[in-house]
Amino acid sequence: MRKKILAANWKMNLSFVEAQAWLSQFKSSNTTKNLVDFQLYAPSLYLQSLAQQEVLTVGAQNVHPKESGAFTGELSISQLKSVGASSVLIGHSERRQYFQESNFFLKEKVDACCQQDYAFIFCCGEDLETRRAGAHLNFITDQLQASLLHLEPAKLSLLTIAYEPIWAIGTGETADTTQINEVHAHIRQLLESTFGEKGAEVSILYGGSVNASNAQSIFACPDVDGGLIGGASLNAQSFIELAHCFK
Repeated sequence: MRKKILAANWKMNLSFVEAQAWLSQFKSSNTTKNLVDFQLYAPSLYLQSLAQQEVLTVGAQNVHPKESGAFTGELSISQLKSVGASSVLIGHSERRQYFQESNFFLKEKVDACCQQDYAFIFCCGEDLETRRAGAHLNFITDQLQASLLHLEPAKLSLLTIAYEPIWAIGTGETADTTQINEVHAHIRQLLESTFGEKGAEVSILYGGSVNASNAQSIFACPDVDGGLIGGASLNAQSFIELAHCFK
């Protein structure tokens, strides 16, 4: 059975004091630990402190594919491992858009994670123009084929996929369940046609303005295994309560 996952992506939010307060509230309020796999993707300078608490999976928002070198401001997988971060986001729409991360560069990150047996969430999704043109499924197929579908089946245990329609991130807009079902089923079909039975075991998350008012209907979609949560994850209690939205 695929894992149910709630992954918090704080992006560039919360001070260190606020992060500690969030963690304290999470520890004291979370009564759903056995219902869902909680993951937290926090700013890199908080990772060691958060990971030491050992109350949820702590991961990084970015990684460089090289192991060391003259890459000012970047972090390697071994550095992330050394502070207790056990997973990383790859291909988030904001990294693609604002930092021009190409499909080839994302493939290098995927390969580095696989070489070091490091878990990762691979993000994919279309912008509004692509959606309106009806080209979204081909667009997502191209993203996955260019960066991900070359994996050895034995490495699929490291992988979680997050579908994030760019037009529904931070806009208050959310894809309806018909749209979500279509894309998640398409991703599942790609995984199964490429990897066989192992492709059916990969969790696929939805990431597009998920909150308490829409989570139950989204999580009820057959191929939605959880959420990559942005704004609704900045409050610990709101984030925890999303676990009750799984059927």
